[in-house]
Amino acid sequence: MQSASAGRPSACPCGMVSGGIMSIVAPAASKNPRLGILLMVAAVATFAAQDGFSRGLAGEYNTLMVVMIRYWAFAGFVVLLALRRPEGARAAVRSSRLPAHVLRGALLVAEICLIVWGYTLIGLIESHAIFAICPLVVVALSGPVLGERLSWQRWAAVAAGMLGVLVILRPGMGVFSWAALLPMGSAFLFALYSVLTRMTTRAEPTFPSLFWPGVVGAVLMTALGLPNLEPVAAEHILPLAVYSGLSIFSHWLLLKCYEQVEAARVQPYAYLQIVFVTLIGLTVYGERLSLPVALGTGIIVAAGLFALAQERRGR
Repeated sequence: MQSASAGRPSACPCGMVSGGIMSIVAPAASKNPRLGILLMVAAVATFAAQDGFSRGLAGEYNTLMVVMIRYWAFAGFVVLLALRRPEGARAAVRSSRLPAHVLRGALLVAEICLIVWGYTLIGLIESHAIFAICPLVVVALSGPVLGERLSWQRWAAVAAGMLGVLVILRPGMGVFSWAALLPMGSAFLFALYSVLTRMTTRAEPTFPSLFWPGVVGAVLMTALGLPNLEPVAAEHILPLAVYSGLSIFSHWLLLKCYEQVEAARVQPYAYLQIVFVTLIGLTVYGERLSLPVALGTGIIVAAGLFALAQERRGR
């Protein structure tokens, strides 16, 4: 895994918020929908800023080291949450599906590293455009893995989303590159992570599904990152600290969001992350938004919103 700009492995954040935590902390009913929507917009804006910092750090330092530091920050966050749980930390993190949580943690680590590698090779804009297929992959996996009944309308949405990806990649026109497979692979990994999250939360409380991927990821990344430590230049200490802080703040915003409103109601606003990432790519990194990428992204987002509408109608 090599960085395009430095010839070294790159750094990393999290993907979109269309799975993972969104699947595990939603309340049964809305308390303050307007506040919940504002918190979701703030959360995806923070995730986009986190992606922007990872894009910059990715060209300077080893991916595994930077991801390790980010996971240390996030693991500290979930440990603090566990210590503050009213039932006690031990009871809060107890799980009968620990192997599944270990697998989820490993999937999330791999997903993060792939998406940021993609940032360094094809940029923020195109990486997120392709990654937007993730919610539709979750739909496709929900049938065979979870045994959910999928209507023809939802399968049509998945097909439309894949069409959008083809519009972005334009195979056969001399513009496709192997690096585009990185955000695609990341989307599939995060979709599988999200489906496993649904499985684990069917039979036990939701907090272990938040806690264990953070802790397992920190352990995995420590084992991988410590052998790849590099000296950090003085001018990069603050960006690295802000990057780690954003990883905590973004998830805190999501938790507060789901205290106010159910996940399905704010799911469409998660797509605003693509807008924020595009603005960062254009203004900070001088990336270009081509017409095929914009058109393909529009198709994918429209298909995802249609699939979400079908799911809500089914419920």
